[in-house]
Amino acid sequence: MLNVNLNNPIEIRTIGIQALKEALGPVGMVRFMQQYDMGYGDYTKEKYENPDISLDDIDLLLKQ
Repeated sequence: MLNVNLNNPIEIRTIGIQALKEALGPVGMVRFMQQYDMGYGDYTKEKYENPDISLDDIDLLLKQ
């Protein structure tokens, strides 16, 4: 077992990425990491800007 400093986020991230790469291969590692994209925008702010938007309106926006 590795001696990991759990108080060092950079070390945890580095060792975690290495473990993913070894377990999944480089392509699998990237695909796994893509599932955790942080996204963008401010949902909390945006939900109050258009409180009356319908599901049909959202569908149209997504198709643009």
